[in-house]
Amino acid sequence: MKIFVAGLPYDLDDSELEEIFEKFGTIISAKVAMDKETGKSKGFGFIEMQNDAEALDAIESLNDISLGKKPLVVKKAEEGGSRPPGSGLGSRPGGGGAPRPNNGGFNRDRNRF
Repeated sequence: MKIFVAGLPYDLDDSELEEIFEKFGTIISAKVAMDKETGKSKGFGFIEMQNDAEALDAIESLNDISLGKKPLVVKKAEEGGSRPPGSGLGSRPGGGGAPRPNNGGFNRDRNRF
């Protein structure tokens, strides 16, 4: 089961996140989300646990505890296909996800004069 965790301290790394959850069972992966531009933590991450019962125990035990200034939000991660439209992931509106041509910022309509 994949678990979403928010409210992480910004100095927490992948191994520390794994260490928190391994007390509840076998960890497949632990990843803190990092900002691509700054290289700093975004304050949330994902853990994947091998056993669903252990994952549910971890969620119940760790949700709403404080590791830093904010309480953790720990819940089952939503599946990738359930993201809201316009979330910045996937193709652009209007077809196929192909890049749009750069026309200097003007939207020219060939049917208008």
